[in-house]
Amino acid sequence: MALQEGQIRTVIRQKIVDALAAPIPAYTRRDVHVPSIKGKARVVIGMRRSGKTTFLWQCLAERFAAGMPREALLYFSFEDERLAEVKTADLQWIVEEYFTLYPERRDRKPVTLFLDEIQAAPGWEKFARRLMDTEQIELFLSGSSARLLSREVATSMRGRGIEVLVHPFSFLEFLRHRGAEPKTSWKRLAKAGRSAIEKHFRDYLEEGGFPEAQGLPLRDRTTLLRTYVDIATLRDVIERHGVTNPAALRWMQRHLLGNPASFFSVQKFYAALKSQGMPIGKNTLHEYLAYLEDAFLVRTVSLHTASERQRMVNPRKAYPVDPALIPLYERTGRLNLGSALETTVLLELERRGHETDYLRTAQGYEVDFFTAGPQGERYLIQVSAELDNPGTWEREVRALLAASAEHPEAIPLLLTFDAVPPREPLPPEIRWLPVSAWLLGEETAR
Repeated sequence: MALQEGQIRTVIRQKIVDALAAPIPAYTRRDVHVPSIKGKARVVIGMRRSGKTTFLWQCLAERFAAGMPREALLYFSFEDERLAEVKTADLQWIVEEYFTLYPERRDRKPVTLFLDEIQAAPGWEKFARRLMDTEQIELFLSGSSARLLSREVATSMRGRGIEVLVHPFSFLEFLRHRGAEPKTSWKRLAKAGRSAIEKHFRDYLEEGGFPEAQGLPLRDRTTLLRTYVDIATLRDVIERHGVTNPAALRWMQRHLLGNPASFFSVQKFYAALKSQGMPIGKNTLHEYLAYLEDAFLVRTVSLHTASERQRMVNPRKAYPVDPALIPLYERTGRLNLGSALETTVLLELERRGHETDYLRTAQGYEVDFFTAGPQGERYLIQVSAELDNPGTWEREVRALLAASAEHPEAIPLLLTFDAVPPREPLPPEIRWLPVSAWLLGEETAR
């Protein structure tokens, strides 16, 4: 039976009282960039179970530590069966009940409101916009990626919201969660310290960064991560978009996650499905790929070119949102070290706010990433699991040199799994770092 207006108001009042009395939970600090743009609601988005709710509590704790009183910081979750029948008009009771408790703050003192699982409430977009227009409230919103997708935030909030992307743990956050964050830079670490970092890095590539998966036995971690993927595929893609050919979608999902850091062509995938007697249009497959990326299961990069047509017709490279997803779908069931390294580097570039493509030189040589950072810095990045093979060494260096000649404004950078320098001296224009050191923020040096 649906709750009456008075009953919903009573539930909201009690939730506010309980939330303000609740202690701030313990958390592992995340290094997530929050834009400091006044007058904008921060909309926290990302893959399911990547830690968005915990990040809201971190933002609350930071404001409390900076001197805001606890009663000015309200966390309110809509993940409550008593609010299942809430209507758009009922949302205003959150504001009214809060200011009934603290009338002295209305229009006079700062208040920050954290609304979690907001997508459960109908008409939340209009409510949020009205809050930004009529109340002096700093607003954080978060919710399931099934309803709070990146490309929809701008339109639904009509310019009043700005995205904050939360991925699973980075390597540095992974170390922090383990209590193993280094207290000095990688260059200043003793040999034993570097060896410990390398051991943790191997663990990170296998365990990944989903918070709930940390420290789990392999069997349990595999079950948990498969559940994440299945739920995201079902709820954030199939149910949300009314997918009419779920078999084709799941085939695409398994193909992308089972072939990380590989080229993916919708045209070739269409031909493969057609050969299996699975009729589906190419435009539909393009839509399915966009759905999987919007649900944060997959990240893609396109060819670096000034021609939009060339970007469209050339294959994209696809990566999972976390390296631990690779063994779940890779045919051998083992960690693909090269793909895991490349995936980890791409995700870190995304965390750092880089726009990233892959590059093909005029001679046909390929460079893993051509990136433009938020401060205008540009890099040509080649990621290699091993350089002992002379052919591998020659291929990686040759590609970087060719790309550097075409893009002299970009710094050519070679990232390797091994923490020891390559045996052969690099050309002076190429910089080198171990991937683990680069992930910890180590600056490259010529």
